Amino acid sequence: MDYRFEKIGDVTAVNSSQVGKTPFGIGFEKLDRGVFDPEKAYDKVAAIGVKWIRLQSGWARTEKQENVYDFTWLDSIVDNLLQRGLLPWMCLCYGNGLYDEEAAKYFGAVGCPPVKTAKQKQAWHNYVAATTHHFKNRVTWFEVWNEPDGEWCWKSGVNGTEYGEFVKATAAAILEGNPKAKVIAGSYCTNKMDWLDDMLRTGAGKVMDALSYHSYSIDEVTGAGNRINAIRAHCHAYNPNIKLIQGETGAQSRPDGAGALSKAAWTPEKQAKCLARLMLSHLFQGVEFTSYFSCMDMIEALNGLVGDKKTYLDYGYFGVLGADFDENGVATGVYNPKPSYRTLQVLTAIFREEFNICDLPVILMQEKSSFYMCQDESEAGLIYKSFQKPNGSSAFVYWKPANLLTTSFEASISLKVAKQAEEYRLVNLLDGNIYKIPEKMLNKLSPGCVQFNNLPLRDYPLLLTFGDFLAEKQ
Repeated sequence: MDYRFEKIGDVTAVNSSQVGKTPFGIGFEKLDRGVFDPEKAYDKVAAIGVKWIRLQSGWARTEKQENVYDFTWLDSIVDNLLQRGLLPWMCLCYGNGLYDEEAAKYFGAVGCPPVKTAKQKQAWHNYVAATTHHFKNRVTWFEVWNEPDGEWCWKSGVNGTEYGEFVKATAAAILEGNPKAKVIAGSYCTNKMDWLDDMLRTGAGKVMDALSYHSYSIDEVTGAGNRINAIRAHCHAYNPNIKLIQGETGAQSRPDGAGALSKAAWTPEKQAKCLARLMLSHLFQGVEFTSYFSCMDMIEALNGLVGDKKTYLDYGYFGVLGADFDENGVATGVYNPKPSYRTLQVLTAIFREEFNICDLPVILMQEKSSFYMCQDESEAGLIYKSFQKPNGSSAFVYWKPANLLTTSFEASISLKVAKQAEEYRLVNLLDGNIYKIPEKMLNKLSPGCVQFNNLPLRDYPLLLTFGDFLAEKQ
């Protein structure tokens, strides 16, 4: 913040083992291809305080002999997560070279769905039923494939109808193995509404408990607003009980990475800002939970060819933990936290257990700002939302959705607030710094109404709290 504000504390991190529930999660993907060492990541991920952990099941790694399933590697991961208070959900993927010559060509059999022959389909059914049965007391939510609306993950040719039939068949296998399991379909990463409609038109919507979507965009107004409203409306036209899950969102921490949003002017600070903006924006949309991609810097490995390392040594830098890489592309080193690690830690510490999005009596205003020698920013173009907790506290989060890649924005806003607790704090959600609001910025208009003058406005979320919204015990 600036010199006018006195720092009075920091948001205390909360370990996942101490968290009952939170809408925030993180990705633990690509262990089906062994691209990082989970043993070095478990404790650091649990120290973030997230709950939901996305895994990929790895058919090819589990079934190396026909009808023989070795879940040892996956058991270790699931059990280590559960022991730390984390809640794994599992994406069922990818292909298997035992049943598909094409799958045998690709590193990890990525993007080769078993839909060509009766033998492939039966093998997939058997594997899925075995997986959900094996994990029936540990994993409840199962996702059908990854990004099937992208040619990199449905290499036989993207086809919504084909995927819809695949969802129905896979759902039957999921429930055969565990009748209490929940089915997630979609992993929808594009804006191909015709693909989504073709999928739902097969009747897949009737067997789905949720649709997951992926969102990589620096524009949260459309990427996490209008798009989600359209997806929800589309799904509910077929099944009004379908929930939405945000399965992947994030940004890179450097400009030379591969994958989504690559080659842009990313820095560790911009990544942290993007994380805060996106995770909150998806939370605003009422999703079941929202997952950041990913815990770790790792190779993308979506189009690698077996025996040709250069085709899959494509490094992505989405992780909240940074890594070095060995000659095989495996993430090595000590897995150091980036600024984005602390940002996600702050979000999960604050937004956990019981809270709800609400409307508070807040009116934004424009006053003259001597600090910036101009008027406050107008309400138009800002993103903001209010929250309440059962202890009677409340909060107001706000930011300017400026282009993170071209500018670092700062200005001020003023606002009037009525009938809230008279303990005011300002929290920087990037680093968790807590500030006292100077008396000269406060104007008590009546016993129940106060005006805040020229509060800082940034291109990342700031949280104005009323009462004990930051309570460590909830």
